[in-house]
Amino acid sequence: MIYKFSKVEGAGNDFVLLDNIKGNYKQDLSKFAETVCKRKISIGADGLLVLENSETEDFKMRIFNPDGSEVDMCGNGARCVGYYYAQKEDKKEVRFETLSGIMKAEVTGKDMIGLNMGSPSEAKLDMLVNINGQQMSCSYINTGVPHVIVETKKLDSIDVNKLGRGIRYNKEFAPEGTNADFVEVTGKSAVKIRTYERGVEAETLACGTGVVASAIIQSLRGKVTPPVKVTTRGGDIMKVHFSQSNKDDLISKINNVILEGPAKLVFSGELVV
Repeated sequence: MIYKFSKVEGAGNDFVLLDNIKGNYKQDLSKFAETVCKRKISIGADGLLVLENSETEDFKMRIFNPDGSEVDMCGNGARCVGYYYAQKEDKKEVRFETLSGIMKAEVTGKDMIGLNMGSPSEAKLDMLVNINGQQMSCSYINTGVPHVIVETKKLDSIDVNKLGRGIRYNKEFAPEGTNADFVEVTGKSAVKIRTYERGVEAETLACGTGVVASAIIQSLRGKVTPPVKVTTRGGDIMKVHFSQSNKDDLISKINNVILEGPAKLVFSGELVV
């Protein structure tokens, strides 16, 4: 069967996008993701994005990791599908369904798009967790998917894959596991980040939900103030907007979270599977 696809990219996160709003493709999407996301022997990507028909919104988005697992949310993936649909339909704003709820994306400039991500669903600050035989201080937050945040002053020398894997599979976060983010504060409203992504099982050049998670956690810890500029491993700078109240509950403190950054269509093509 011939599949028409697009390759999209947001701040270094690259995806294969399958527009299935008309329901033409009946392939097992999990197996399809495993096939097309393999680098060097296929298209290669950090994940598969699928657009499907929605009865209430512009479309429905589904997200699959390279290992075939389907996840609730992906910040940069959501920004990319928002960008794709906005360009296709010549719209400035789009609304779409995800497993994490309704998302709204808005074109904010040339090849720039912001995503309203709502509020995190849970958070814990400054936990002590045994990682690879060592006690490590970290924080936990769910920004659509789970993230563990570790602050460091030596970001460039961190073995992200080794430490990230230790966190991802740690019994503290079983059975689903978690993404792992290593963060260095570089200013009053600026951080740098490196992320080990669950499902990709390796470091990626960027992770949208990780960018948001890191900005919010460091704000809750009093290290930065919003809006927070986050420099990704790929070198792009993303901006996380949110409001922070004086409420005691960590989740109630954070509202109106928007992730803004670059997105673009890399190329389109056809694939025979």
